[in-house]
Amino acid sequence: MKTAPFRAVVVGGSVGGMAAAVRLRRIGADVAVYERSAAVMESRGAGVVMQPEIERLLEAEGVDPFSVSVRLEERHQLTRSGERSVHVMAQQMTAWDTLYGVLRRLIGDSCYRRNSALTATNVQDDGVSIEFADGYSTSGDILVAADGVNSTSRKLLGGVDESTYSGYVAWRGLEREGDLPAALVGELANRFTSYSAPGMQFLCYLVPGADGDLRPGHRRVNWVWYVNTALKDLTPILTGRSGRQYKAFLPPGEATTDVLGILHPLAETALPALFSQLVFSSTVFLQPVQDLKPMRMFHGRACLMGDAAGTVRPHTASGTSKAFADAAVLALALDGWDSRKPLPTERLQRWELTRLSALADIAQHGTRLAASSALGARFRAIPWKAAA
Repeated sequence: MKTAPFRAVVVGGSVGGMAAAVRLRRIGADVAVYERSAAVMESRGAGVVMQPEIERLLEAEGVDPFSVSVRLEERHQLTRSGERSVHVMAQQMTAWDTLYGVLRRLIGDSCYRRNSALTATNVQDDGVSIEFADGYSTSGDILVAADGVNSTSRKLLGGVDESTYSGYVAWRGLEREGDLPAALVGELANRFTSYSAPGMQFLCYLVPGADGDLRPGHRRVNWVWYVNTALKDLTPILTGRSGRQYKAFLPPGEATTDVLGILHPLAETALPALFSQLVFSSTVFLQPVQDLKPMRMFHGRACLMGDAAGTVRPHTASGTSKAFADAAVLALALDGWDSRKPLPTERLQRWELTRLSALADIAQHGTRLAASSALGARFRAIPWKAAA
């Protein structure tokens, strides 16, 4: 039996980490993925634009990108009164959980371990060893750290920068077509629909349904509503119905009656009627938009990638594709390497330089896009209080 040229341990079992595992396994590596969540991971986003980096990985693994995405034909920009400007623009839209399901099937269960909260790393010249909170430990020839914006790996590898709040939040909804009024869905199907006003932006489009279902009526309406929100208002918004204080993600169904009592009137007064109806018809969830400054990605036998290396604003529609590109270029840098040989340091340094440059460009573009809608801490926050 052929021996794998090297063993990679991937910390972080979301889509970025699994993309790295798929790419590294494609070049012959023995790969294991370690995910801190004990249960099935919650979707921390919803819609994902089918960017070329995602398409290339799927096609390399024999998955047709069109089989896991919804095709849009047009873009509609709404005014507050509901008038539309329309232009033709074909796009493919998928969803976080759709990609997650595809990648999990590609990875399989034998090399994916849940309930693996990283506690320690030991990076040596000839390999790495890592330890988890449950007492389990493992080792490999190289560590790929893909554990997201709140990365433990980043801290253990010397990162001191914490994520900072950008000044606005992303309210979200993800509803099955068949559960929404038919007239509402008819206004949204087969198009990317948006609305902008100072301090807020609303985007909506269809994505595959649960388990990747593409049948009309079984697909889902995905929307996101960016709203400038003062830092002082985050604590009550992120306090769930259960009393739990969330930090980076308020799950569906956890918004309190008091919070909805502010959100719904805000939708009614600030949004086009189509979008206001959609908010009222949805079980909302929320993510504060966070910024994390770039950090060195190459640390000898350890490599940071995806959001663990630095974030980009969601307006670029590039968070997932950036992680997939990090993974693809890393695999190219390691292709042909054997653990019995010296680490290909020069190629990994070029990988780092290339990907940090791309990260800087996308991050700057995202900040400019946000500013064009007056989104961010330097702009006025939308008042967050109950109506008198």
